[in-house]
Amino acid sequence: MAPPPRWLRREVFVGLALGQFVSLLITSTGFASSELARRGVNAPTSQSLLNYILLALVYGGTLLYKRQHMTIKWYYYLILGIVDVEANYIVVKAYQYTSLTSVMLLDCWSIPCVIVLTWIFLKTKYGLRKFIGVGVCVAGLILVLFSDVHASDRAKGPNPLKGDLLVIGGSMLYAISNVTEEYFVKKSNRVEVMAMLGVFGAIISGIQISILEQKELRSTHWTAGAILPFIGFALAMFLFYSMVPIILKICGATMLNLSLLTSDMWAVLIRIFAYHEKVDWMYFVAFAGTATGLVIYSYRGSRQISEDTAQVTQAMDEEAATANSTAQVPGVGDGPASNKDFS
Repeated sequence: MAPPPRWLRREVFVGLALGQFVSLLITSTGFASSELARRGVNAPTSQSLLNYILLALVYGGTLLYKRQHMTIKWYYYLILGIVDVEANYIVVKAYQYTSLTSVMLLDCWSIPCVIVLTWIFLKTKYGLRKFIGVGVCVAGLILVLFSDVHASDRAKGPNPLKGDLLVIGGSMLYAISNVTEEYFVKKSNRVEVMAMLGVFGAIISGIQISILEQKELRSTHWTAGAILPFIGFALAMFLFYSMVPIILKICGATMLNLSLLTSDMWAVLIRIFAYHEKVDWMYFVAFAGTATGLVIYSYRGSRQISEDTAQVTQAMDEEAATANSTAQVPGVGDGPASNKDFS
C-alpha cells in the first residue's frame, strides 16, 4: 500500500494542533494584559513574576533532581534574565496605550530582528527569499502604524503611537533574548536554560517590582476580575515557554512561525466579539501583508525539509544518548537540544 500524502500524515496534524495551542496561549496572554489595562491595573513586571517562579520551581527542581552541574556561567544567565524581563515589561506596558490587535501584529517585528542577529552572531545563512519575506512583513507593520496614527473612529487607548513604539522596542529585546537562548540551548540544555531564566527572571522582577510597582499594587482593588487575568497570564506564559521547544522538535520552525501568525487573527476575533470594537480595515490589509511575508519567509523546498528533519532526528538521538550516559556519570548535562526560537 502506498504511503499517505505528506499533508495527511499524523505528524502534520499533531503539529497543527500543537501550533494552534501555542497560538492560543499567546493570544490569551494578550487578552489578559488587555483586560488588566482596561481595569486600570498597571503592573507589567508583576504579571511576569509568577511565570518566572514557575519556571524556576519546575525546571530548577528537575535540575536539582538530576544533580547536573551548570555548563554556562551564571552571569550570562543574569544578562539573559534582564533582557527577557524588560522585554516582557515593555510589551505588557504597551497595552496601556494601544490595542490588543496592534500589539499582536507589531510583535512580528522580532522576526527581522532575529534574522539580523542570527546572521551576524550565529552565522546563519539566509537566501534572497527570506529577505523578501521580511520586507513584505515589515510593510504590513508600517500599515499598522499608519492606521494607529491616522484612524480616529475606534477605541485604541490614550496614545496608540507610543504603544506601538513600545511594542517594537520590546520585540527587539525579545529577538535578543531568543537568539541568546538559542545559543545557550546549543551549548547547554533546555532544562538548565529554563531553570536559570526562571531564577534570575524572578529575582530581577522582584527587585523591579519593589522599585516601580509597590504603589500600584497597594492601590489596586484585588477583585476576582483583577486576580484571574494575573494568574491566567502567568500560566499561559509558562506553558508557552515550555511548549515551544517541543514543537520545534516535532515539526520545526516553519510550522511554529505559521501557527503563531494565527494569533493575530485570534486577537482580531477577541476584539470584535469580546470587546465589541470596530476594527479598522487597514488591520486586515496589514494581516494579509504579514501573513504573505511570513509564508515567503517560512517556505522551504522538499530538500531543505528533509535536511531539517534529519537534523532534528539527530539532535533527539544525541539527547537521548547523552541522557543515558548521565544516568551512569553524575553531573553530566543533557547534551544538545533542538533550537529554541520564539520569533
